Amino acid sequence: MSEQPRKQFEVAIVGGGVCGLICAIALQKAGVPVQLFEAAAAFGEIGAGLGIGPNAVRVLRAMNVLDDVLQRCSPGDLRPRGFTCRIGIGEHKAVYKIPAEDPEDRGIGIHRAAFLNALVGFVDPTTCHFNKRCVGISEPSPKRVILHFSDGTTHEADVAIGADGIKSSVRKSVLGGVYDSRQAFSNTVAYRGLIPHATLKAAGFKTDLRQSPACFMGPSKHIIVFPIRNDEIVNVVAFATRYDNQIGAEELPDDAPWVEEVSREELKREYDGWGPDVITLLDCMPEKPSKWSIHVVHPPLETYVRGRVALLGDAAHGMLPHLGAGAGQGIEDAYLLARLLRHPHTDANNLESVFQVYSDIRRPRAQMVCERSHLAGSIYDGHGPHGMDWENVGQDLEGLFESVWHHDLDGDYETALASLRSRGAFPADVAL
Repeated sequence: MSEQPRKQFEVAIVGGGVCGLICAIALQKAGVPVQLFEAAAAFGEIGAGLGIGPNAVRVLRAMNVLDDVLQRCSPGDLRPRGFTCRIGIGEHKAVYKIPAEDPEDRGIGIHRAAFLNALVGFVDPTTCHFNKRCVGISEPSPKRVILHFSDGTTHEADVAIGADGIKSSVRKSVLGGVYDSRQAFSNTVAYRGLIPHATLKAAGFKTDLRQSPACFMGPSKHIIVFPIRNDEIVNVVAFATRYDNQIGAEELPDDAPWVEEVSREELKREYDGWGPDVITLLDCMPEKPSKWSIHVVHPPLETYVRGRVALLGDAAHGMLPHLGAGAGQGIEDAYLLARLLRHPHTDANNLESVFQVYSDIRRPRAQMVCERSHLAGSIYDGHGPHGMDWENVGQDLEGLFESVWHHDLDGDYETALASLRSRGAFPADVAL
C-alpha cells in the first residue's frame, strides 16, 4: 500500500493486538489518520505459537510487512502448512495428510510476541495510547463518535473500530448498548507449552515434525504439534472438549480465570492411556503449562457494524482454533476494511455505507470459517461423520483447509465496490 493524500476523517482503533495493529498499519500507509488505544501499558501478546495461514500471508505480503515478520522468525518458517493426522492411541499410525501441494499454500508458525513485535515497528508511535481501557462509545452527533475510557478521559473521532478481542467492550455498542456480550465458553480447554526440539528428541520422541507437523487424534481430545523458530522450538496445544453440552450452556464462574497455570500432572491425566509419543511429549512439557478456557462469539453476530462503529477479529467472530484460522480471519477483516476506507471516493459522508458493505462481505466468510473450525475439532476428537473410524476421518476433512486458504480477497474488494456503487455511496463510474 503506497502513501496517498491524507483523508479528512479520523479513525479510532480500540485494541493493540495483531488485528488492531494490522488495521492501523494499513490505514497509516494509505494516509488515513488513525489513533490507536490499548488497555495495557504496552503492546504485548500472551500465548505461545501462532499459525498464520496462506491467506493471511498474502495480506502481509501485499502490505509489505512480510519480510519483517520473517526476520522475527526465520525465512525457513514460511513453509507449506499441511500436517499429518495420526491416531493418538497406540503406535500413532498416520491416517491422513492435510495437503499443501500448491506453492502458494505456505504459512508461518511464529511466536505471538515475535509477530506483534514485527508489526509494532510499522506503526507511528505518536498515534498509540496506552492504559486506555475503552468502557463505552457514545454518538453525540450523526457523524461523530466519542470513546469513553476507564480513567475518565474521552476521545472523539469520525469512526471507531473495535479490535479489542473476545471480551470486547466495543461489541456492546454494536449490539445497541444492551447487556448481551455474545461471549460463551466453548466447552473446550487448551493446554499450551513450548518445548526445545532437542529436548524432545533426546527424550525419545519419534514423530518427525520437521517433515510434517502432527495432529494426534483421540476420543474427545487432540494435540496439535508444530515447530517454530527455525525448528528449534516445538509448539504444543493439547485440546480437551466436552460434547455433552451445547456451546454457551455452561459458563465459568465470574471469578474464574480464562487462562491459568496448572500442573503438568493435570495435563498428563487428561491423556492417560495414549500412545508413547504423546506420553513423551507431555513429559517434556513445562512444569506449569498454561490452560486456556476457550471462549467464542456465540450466537453469531447479525452484523459487525452499527452506524460509525465496526468490529473486526475476535471481537466480531471469536472462534475455535481448529483450522488455525482465527488470526487470519482478523487479518482479512482489517485488510478489506482498510482498503475500503482508503479508497479515493470514501469520505466523511459515506463512512456508514462503507462500514455496512464491509460487514456484508466479511460476515458470511468469517462465519463459514467459524463453523468449519468447529467441525474440524469434532472430527479430530472422534465426533465427526466417521466418528472414531480413524482410518476414514480424512474423508471428513477434505476441503476444509482449502476453503480457508484459497480465498479471493481481491474479489471481495471488487464485490464491495460494486455494492457501494449500487447503493449510490460511490459514483457509478468507479472502476473495479
